[in-house]
Amino acid sequence: MYAIAFRAGKDVRELAALNGIASPYTIFPGQTLRLTGKVKAKPAVTAGSPKTVQNKPTSSATKNTNKNNSSPAKSNSSAKSVKPVAPQNQKGYVQIQPKNNKKTANPTLNGDLVQWQWPAKGKIISAFSSQQHGNKGIDIAGQEGGKVVAAASGQVVYAGNALRGYGNLIIIKHNDDYLSAYAHNRKLLVKEKQMVTAGQQIAELGSTDATDARLHFEIRFRGSSVNPLKYLPK
Repeated sequence: MYAIAFRAGKDVRELAALNGIASPYTIFPGQTLRLTGKVKAKPAVTAGSPKTVQNKPTSSATKNTNKNNSSPAKSNSSAKSVKPVAPQNQKGYVQIQPKNNKKTANPTLNGDLVQWQWPAKGKIISAFSSQQHGNKGIDIAGQEGGKVVAAASGQVVYAGNALRGYGNLIIIKHNDDYLSAYAHNRKLLVKEKQMVTAGQQIAELGSTDATDARLHFEIRFRGSSVNPLKYLPK
């Protein structure tokens, strides 16, 4: 579900609400998910029935929602040919914007503050762009096999290569609002649902789905891409 929401540029809670799926957002092969429309009503619970309603596949037809249905293709994440995964005309989220938007007021999974740090050492070779077809993160040059670390503590919600243009990708959830993504890795060193700490190595830098060895790094706020340089230390 997190990978689908990431590709669609949506908050996972918004996508879950559209399809009437409760946390922890379990989905099944062959299940059809709506990406737009009105929020689906929660299923009624009858007397004597379990409080938790399992989400079963509704149809054998899909909208490419299986996280392993996309084949990788060589591309550069900053190239114009790569379509953005977070459209600029995105409207509305499930959770209301917090009153305090300062980066020092972002609680993590354990209730503490998000403490961001650089995910890799190297020169920035592609900067963030807010344009519709611009780069939705930053690209950091590196050597094959270099260390990629978690930019903040959190839980791995995706680890795989199903998203076109990202190669071997890791997505970490830091709290209900923030995710970070690490693309083009040579080797993934963590698994989904695993808890990681800031600075912990999570992958080896690589060139999967890229023209050269680099780390493509993104920060998402409620599904929308934001400039990582506004969060990372100077």
